Amino acid sequence: MNITSTAISLNVAQPRASAEFFQHYLGFTIEMEQDDFFVSLKHPAGGPNVIFLQTGLATFKPAHKAGPAGEGLLIAFVVDNVDLAHAQWVADGAVVVTAPETEPWGERFSQYEDPNGIIIQLVQWVSG
Repeated sequence: MNITSTAISLNVAQPRASAEFFQHYLGFTIEMEQDDFFVSLKHPAGGPNVIFLQTGLATFKPAHKAGPAGEGLLIAFVVDNVDLAHAQWVADGAVVVTAPETEPWGERFSQYEDPNGIIIQLVQWVSG
C-alpha cells in the first residue's frame, strides 16, 4: 500500500466556522470547499489535511455514525512555544479550556475550543 496523503475529517454543525478558526489561529489554508457543506484545509508546514463536513450529509456512510465530532476528540499540534502562542490566542479571544501546564514527563500544553466544540491542544516538549 502506498499512502500519498492523509486527512482527518470531522462532522460539525458549522464547517465554515471551524475552517475560519483553523485559518486564523493555526495558519491553515483552504484547499477545497463546496458551499457551506465541506471545507478541506491544508497547512503550509505539511501534515494531514483537516476536513470539516456539515453534520447530516446523506453521503456520510454509515448513517448511524454521521453524528457530530467532538466528544472525546482533540487535535494536538506541536509548537515551539506554548506560552507565546497562548498569550497570542488569549489576546485574540480564543476560548481557553486549559491554560499552559506541564506534565511530569515534559509535555507542556494548553487547550482551546473552536466554534464547533473541537478541542485544539498545543504541545511543546520540555525536559521532563
